[in-house]
Amino acid sequence: MSQPEKTLNAQQERLVERLGVYAADYAEYGRRFAGWLGLHTTDGTALVEIINAEHRDDPLTPARLSRRIQLSPAATSALINRLEKAGHVTRTREHTDRRVVTLRTGQEAQRLADEYFSPVAAVIGTFLDRYPTEVLGRFEDFLDGLHRTLADHLADGDRSRQPSASPPAPGIAGRETSQE
Repeated sequence: MSQPEKTLNAQQERLVERLGVYAADYAEYGRRFAGWLGLHTTDGTALVEIINAEHRDDPLTPARLSRRIQLSPAATSALINRLEKAGHVTRTREHTDRRVVTLRTGQEAQRLADEYFSPVAAVIGTFLDRYPTEVLGRFEDFLDGLHRTLADHLADGDRSRQPSASPPAPGIAGRETSQE
């Protein structure tokens, strides 16, 4: 039996909206990092994913990277080849199952990421210094819970939602075009 529909109250809507704005800002910073390195946006996004996974001590395999950046295995392999050729990543076989490939960043890629992201980390650190440790702890718990909630929903496949059969709105692909 499905849960009844729950709507967000005004404060919750504002919070979700602001989280979305922050996510867009974060994505923009990643796009600029890719441009700074002379990479295509997708390659830069993949490099950031690889770096972040290493920082979490949970390095990615090509298959996990493929899922994270929503590319086919073939497209991910081509992307990894480009990053490897540029010297940004290496493929290692460090798992007991030697068939498992792990993606690692090179020292130069780490140095460049540190150079690019250190200034924003400093200003964010200064902003976060305004809040006491217990408030930051509650916020960390909040974000962890929000992540788990959305991740569980995504893992569930969002099966209950199907696109409506309504005609597309103006400005959406599939609209009628005039022939002049």
